[in-house]
Amino acid sequence: MILPRYRIAPSLIPGAGQGVFLDEPLQRGRVAIAPDRIDETWSLAEIMGDPTRAALLPSSVRWFEDRYTLSPDWPDDCFVNHSFEPTGLWVLGFIFAARDLAAGEELTVDYRHLLAPSQEETFRDARTGEAIVGYEWRDSLRLGLDGLRGLLD
Repeated sequence: MILPRYRIAPSLIPGAGQGVFLDEPLQRGRVAIAPDRIDETWSLAEIMGDPTRAALLPSSVRWFEDRYTLSPDWPDDCFVNHSFEPTGLWVLGFIFAARDLAAGEELTVDYRHLLAPSQEETFRDARTGEAIVGYEWRDSLRLGLDGLRGLLD
């Protein structure tokens, strides 16, 4: 569920397709997106072991440890794009404003938190050209919590 007013529009990130743009300012540390429906999760082995689920891997999101959802219906929050310098901080499915965001800014996150450990995204970071490779769970959690703690100071 995207909390501030927003719109889906062509992303400013080359090759990214659509993006989520804020229609109102959002203060640093405020929740931009909160999980509102996680009907079922699977381990990566369960996803990869089932051809139907494996075909949906590009729509997967890691929520915690080795538990993933698949979202082939692409709700609006699936249009949040990747950046190594994101405007949002992903922590356990919540996206917090990483800094004060103005109306009109695109909401982005670092996809390394959403991917399986060592899973490489099929595209590269648009700004740096670097590979986007999933963090180990403990690293993702540590980085996310450190980032969140920094937003609260």
